[in-house]
Amino acid sequence: MTERVWPVRLTVVPYVLLALLAAVTILIKRDRPGSLAVDLGLCALTGLWTLGLFTLRPARRTDPRAMAIFIVGYVVLLAVLVVRDPWFGFLTPAGYFYTFILLPWPFELLGVGAVAVIAGTAQAYDIPKTDVFGVLGCAAVIGVNVAGMCLAAWLGRRGEVLSQQRQDAVDALTETNQRLEATLAENAVLHEQLLTQAREAGVIDERQRMAREIHDTIAQGLTGIVTQLQAAEHSADWRRHVTTAVGLARDSLTEARRSVHALRPQPLQSAGLDEAIADVVRRWSAVHGIDGQLTITGTPRVLTPDEEATLLRAAQEALANVAKYAQASRVGVTLSYMERQVALDVRDDGAGFDPDRRRPASEAGGFGLIAMRQRVEALSGTLEIESEPGAGTAISATIPTSGAQS
Repeated sequence: MTERVWPVRLTVVPYVLLALLAAVTILIKRDRPGSLAVDLGLCALTGLWTLGLFTLRPARRTDPRAMAIFIVGYVVLLAVLVVRDPWFGFLTPAGYFYTFILLPWPFELLGVGAVAVIAGTAQAYDIPKTDVFGVLGCAAVIGVNVAGMCLAAWLGRRGEVLSQQRQDAVDALTETNQRLEATLAENAVLHEQLLTQAREAGVIDERQRMAREIHDTIAQGLTGIVTQLQAAEHSADWRRHVTTAVGLARDSLTEARRSVHALRPQPLQSAGLDEAIADVVRRWSAVHGIDGQLTITGTPRVLTPDEEATLLRAAQEALANVAKYAQASRVGVTLSYMERQVALDVRDDGAGFDPDRRRPASEAGGFGLIAMRQRVEALSGTLEIESEPGAGTAISATIPTSGAQS
């Protein structure tokens, strides 16, 4: 730790003033050796007191109790010198230096007041004190000294308090800035983590989307092809089944290419949603020999691409499940345009199933129903499935229409 550098006014000036005043005393009292000896003895005692309790003991200069003892003794010696010879009042600046710097508040105020009384006494030394006016004049001089120096002490203390407050504010601001920098650094790390998680979530979403696309296009097409080829094995009119299988293969190839290029479903490329679903129902009915009817309620309107694609895929998946599992003779598809929603309902009169019984993914639509639900719920919609053994199945997909045009 660096040793404190004490000001010259504490370590040198008091001795210089004391030496000068001792020299003045010698010149004034050279014809009064007895009084001169007493004054020089008091000067020597003051110097030794300062030397022993302050100058030679730097470690004790920060000890308030030790400095209080030193200043009390110094002020007493100074008072005795001033009472004997008023010119020793010129030594009071040294007393002010000590009290201002060495004494803590509020003891500083007491020390300054005591030195001010001594200074005022020296200044009023020549005022006659034989009458009331003299006494009042002496008291006024002392009072002015005390009031002025105590005010100076208070102002100095006030300045120290304000300076400390400013320093505390600066320290607090520095600490706050450091914490803010640490927080910003932590936020940067968290932001990077969030970006990483977002990228990972995007990859997962894209994988799910591709899985749905593959299921809704290639998987369904291949299922239809297999069904037609199996039917051709046991049918005399095998050419019709093969021709149908070839057509399904071509359609599946077209859909696969569309999925690669992330385009809209092929039926929606040149038609609206109602026309695209009508074409899907007509072709499905022709392929599977099941009576399929489409009913449209409300006023058809253009939806967003995601909304149209979701409802079209729901229709395709529901019809594919009917062909694979329902053993139905009739299917009714209803597309309902409502004020703030569009609903797609697919009902069949087939075998039905128990929706509460858990089935493996290979049965009852498997991944198809999962993909359908994911698509619908991604648009804040709902998917409901009603069925019971022997009573057919009803699938209803409802989505809110955002940004639809009438």
